[in-house]
Amino acid sequence: MKDGLAIINALKFALQMEIDGKKFYAMAARESSDRVGRDLYSWLAEQEGLHYKRFEEIYTALTAEKGWPAAGVNPAKPVKMGTLFSGLIREAAKPAGAGAAEIGSADKAIEMEIKSRDYYRQRADESSSDAEKKFFRAIAAEEQGHYLALIDYREYITDPDGWFTRTEHHLLEGG
Repeated sequence: MKDGLAIINALKFALQMEIDGKKFYAMAARESSDRVGRDLYSWLAEQEGLHYKRFEEIYTALTAEKGWPAAGVNPAKPVKMGTLFSGLIREAAKPAGAGAAEIGSADKAIEMEIKSRDYYRQRADESSSDAEKKFFRAIAAEEQGHYLALIDYREYITDPDGWFTRTEHHLLEGG
């Protein structure tokens, strides 16, 4: 039962992380002065909600002593910001320059995603079942995708010209 108690406690912790993440991203979306930021944070809030539902399914199954649930709780594949927001970013005006609050929100979000990713990787390493390992590795990969999207967004708001040059693959020619 020691392993069972460990996974129950890990799931409780994960549920709380997802609740906290969803609240933070919803708040960041409301407070963002950047259209792309609002959409990114709204999408991340949705993703945290989906993670919560997956963890809740597993928690319910395990506390009812039904064992680890079947494949119905497999996480989705991560989506890169460039793919997710490419159309929106092309439509949006380049940010005039991000304020401290916008950069601070991005930095906090990046820190949260690192902690979540690392926690889920640790849980995968400590897991005793293959299904559990696979699940936590997949969630960690999703968190890595969120992290990369946030890194991309931070570059977009702090160095829009560099971001556009890198993502649009324009060549700079000497005159």
